[in-house]
Formats: sequence, structure tokens, C-alpha cells
Amino acid sequence: MTDTNKREIGAIGEKEAAEFLQRNGYTILKTNYRAGRLGEIDIIANENEYICFVEVKTRRTNTFGTPGEAVTRIKQQKIRQIATIYLKNTRKMDTKVRFDVIEILMDKTKASTNSVKSINLIKDAF
Repeated sequence: MTDTNKREIGAIGEKEAAEFLQRNGYTILKTNYRAGRLGEIDIIANENEYICFVEVKTRRTNTFGTPGEAVTRIKQQKIRQIATIYLKNTRKMDTKVRFDVIEILMDKTKASTNSVKSINLIKDAF
């Protein structure tokens, strides 16, 4: 799979994830929030009293593990660091936070139309 394909699938997954969150009562605050060279957080959203930092992982298969398993300890540390920067920049350091993961599996049989087979939200994933 080419990098373009992976980016394309990732972008589709992030769009689907944002729509899924909105359907489930979340308010999207930011998408693709970047903190310099440190990296980015896919989605920052509000749910009730929480600011949720959401990592979206999209895959075609579970062959190499579930999408959520790809959120390694190192990735989690980076997300926490970026979340801290966001909270400081928006003066929301006193807000309750949560780190969620959304796993998206695409239907690999439909190569031309990347249709979503399943979406799984893991609240308080790490």
C-alpha cells in the first residue's frame, strides 16, 4: 500500500470518526491539531464536562492487530504532551480531560469505495 493510499484511508477515517462523534453528542473543537514538530492530535472534542483528545486509527484488516493496538506507549506520551500544549494555549488547564481512541475498519472488498465496516469508540483508552 502506498503512502498516498494510507493517507487517503486515514483522512476518510478521521472524517467518519468526527461524524460519528457528533452523532453521539460530542462537539468537535479542533481537527488535526498540530503542536510544531511534536505531532498532532486527530480530533479534540467536548463531551459533557470533558475535553477529549481522540486518536483515530483506520485499517483495512486486523491482520496485524486491532487499530487501537497501534496506539503505542510512545504515541500516547506524544498525545499527552500535545494535549498539555493545547490546554495551556486555550487556558483550559483546569478542565477534565480524557484520551479516547476510535478504531475504524474499512471494507477491503470494495477497493473503489472505501466504505466503513465498523467504528469502535474506546473511551478513556489511556
